[in-house]
Amino acid sequence: MKRLLIAVSAIAILASGPAGAQEVDRVAINGIIDQGLNHSEVMRTAAHLTDRIGGRMTNSPQMRQAEQWTAQQFRDWGLSNVRADPFDFGRGWSIVRSSARMTAPRPLDLRAIPIAWTPSTNGVISGEVVVAPMTTAGDFARWRGKLAGKMVLVSRPNAGSEPTEAPFRRLTEEDLRNANTYNIPTHAAPPSTNPLRELEFARQLDAFLQEEGALAWVRMSQRDGGLLHGTGSGYRMDDQRRTPGMELAAEDYRRLARLALTEDAKPTLELMSEVRFHEEDTNAYNILADIPGTDRSGEYVMAGAHLDSWVASDGAVDNAAGSAVVMEAARILKALGVRPKRTIRFALWSGEEQGLWGSLAYVDRYLATRAPLGDTQLDGLPNNRTWRQRWPIQPREGHGDLVAYFNLDNGSGKIRGINAEGNVAAAPVFQDWLEPFNAMGATTVSMRTSGSTDHVYMQTVGVPGFQFIQDPLDYGARLHHTSIDSYDHMRAEDLRQAAIIMAAFLLNAANSDEPLPRMPLPTRPTPTDPFPFQ
Repeated sequence: MKRLLIAVSAIAILASGPAGAQEVDRVAINGIIDQGLNHSEVMRTAAHLTDRIGGRMTNSPQMRQAEQWTAQQFRDWGLSNVRADPFDFGRGWSIVRSSARMTAPRPLDLRAIPIAWTPSTNGVISGEVVVAPMTTAGDFARWRGKLAGKMVLVSRPNAGSEPTEAPFRRLTEEDLRNANTYNIPTHAAPPSTNPLRELEFARQLDAFLQEEGALAWVRMSQRDGGLLHGTGSGYRMDDQRRTPGMELAAEDYRRLARLALTEDAKPTLELMSEVRFHEEDTNAYNILADIPGTDRSGEYVMAGAHLDSWVASDGAVDNAAGSAVVMEAARILKALGVRPKRTIRFALWSGEEQGLWGSLAYVDRYLATRAPLGDTQLDGLPNNRTWRQRWPIQPREGHGDLVAYFNLDNGSGKIRGINAEGNVAAAPVFQDWLEPFNAMGATTVSMRTSGSTDHVYMQTVGVPGFQFIQDPLDYGARLHHTSIDSYDHMRAEDLRQAAIIMAAFLLNAANSDEPLPRMPLPTRPTPTDPFPFQ
């Protein structure tokens, strides 16, 4: 009963606020803080996504379960227009079980994980190890005729990287000051890269190993400390790999490589990988839900995070944390009964880990597209391979309706500020919006641009998309895409703070008299160096 009275009081306070909506309604923020601190469900949401569902590879059975569960949660909280928005992706993939064992010169269980979208071994396979580092197709000639019946170690062993700094840290005041930098872009003459080159090597390696009769290929984990990743490609229906792949812990991999150099103790490796491909539905789905606006017909603000993850662990800080915060912001605002002027939309993206597929599909379908290159081969590539090279931008009818997008995807650290993405007109607005949360540690508006997550494609078409600044904790040091990315590393106090700020920013953006200032619609940039040497 007490909780109900609090919610009703908050609704009454919001309803009785000033008719001429202020930029920062502090009475409304009081209600958001009360809900977010005293009635939070963010960790319950995070636990269901991680402990209950687990790693959520795009189009895997676990991701399908996450799509259904999150959509139902939005409905249960009373949100409107909850839907699964499809886009073409490819095959799902999941691990049933796997193992790796050195059988000579001594028996030893090894730490390993199948590489995503590589096939099963079809039982236990065993063979002699050969160390054959290959990073380009030019390396194949050296190993031709030497790999039949072998376990091929394709990474070049290194000496290791013992840590010299503590893996867990929070941003200092100096860090935050240094973060406020304006990134000056450098534009090369187009195209600056060949989008075919990166795509082709993985296919070429698979074909070469098949031709040579290799049993399997093995790579070294990119991190020490027994951490595993298992990330891979081959999800498109026209890109189906045929050679089993396995990743070994760096320490185990180096041991095998050293033994392979000895004359009297050549190692043999035993692998077992049972995986499944899921082709019943090659569409992936973004989950969308709304709190309808009462005014500003057609305009909306948006918050998002990616729901998909890799599967070495449970995808907790990357990015069940961000998804739980977005969902908690929706729950808070709905619990308070807010009636925003603009619609508030919540998005849980799919396919982020394979190249921001879900958010790009949303941009391409609803906001803006780009002209084709006019090259048959390049225009046949997946959309994200050529997106930045295609001009002009062609705004769709809904381009101006999205007033602001806020993204969270840097682990479970508390929000310390926001990147203004070079938008000098938006920066002072954000400073005002952050001021009520200075005492919670959120103080910084940085002019820098940030990348590698779901606001990026919105920025490329001139839509105001922003990523929050977060405490790094041990996200980059040992959790990102690794086998220990579990619920245990999520920080409840940080996620509650982040959900409060996310909800407040959404309400501010939805109710402000004027939409957030926009950057000019991007046009083809002039090369920075007009006199490049060839």
